[in-house]
Amino acid sequence: MAQDETDSRAFTEVDGPVLVSACREIVSSYLDSGKRVTPSSLSQDPRFLQKMGCFVTLKKNDPEKTLRGCIGYPEPVYELGKALINSAIEAATGDPRFPPVKAAELSKLLIEVSLLTRPAEILVKNQKDLLSNIAVGKDGLIMRWSFGSGLLLPQVATEYEWGPEEFLCNLSMKAGAAPDQWLIPGTTIYKFQALVFEEQFPGGSVILH
Repeated sequence: MAQDETDSRAFTEVDGPVLVSACREIVSSYLDSGKRVTPSSLSQDPRFLQKMGCFVTLKKNDPEKTLRGCIGYPEPVYELGKALINSAIEAATGDPRFPPVKAAELSKLLIEVSLLTRPAEILVKNQKDLLSNIAVGKDGLIMRWSFGSGLLLPQVATEYEWGPEEFLCNLSMKAGAAPDQWLIPGTTIYKFQALVFEEQFPGGSVILH
């Protein structure tokens, strides 16, 4: 780990409300006024000055928890505070799969914050050996191939009840490839872990899973 990186294990369950409420404040301010604010909870904690990958996910508060936006950084390229600000705003306004969130809509959305470990390539002699090197529910995956890349957070496999092969097939499609692209030599698969902090209802209690 580089000296300027921090470890996601520096955060625990008690940090969940701080992380989620900070992202809600960031999005609310931006939607109301167009201003990018840095909540005091982020500026006063040295952990947010170190680099870490993260994702911010917005979901509808319906039985399916329908995705409404998800943007982030798989690599620790920015200070965590900056990465959270950018990710929160982009999840609400810049995810090309969805129209921008409106200010009045935010109070009806769930916010989820994922803090990531640095991705590590899964090194195998045979691509099929990838299946035994993936812990569903624990590992998130990144695929890189000749024409693009794709990422799926660890909680996605759990939500859809995928096994390792389904996870890899859906990862391939997320990367813009055929479902069996992960089997093709030269395709690289990386895994990472995440602390996932999720609101139970909009603006409400937060759990770590």
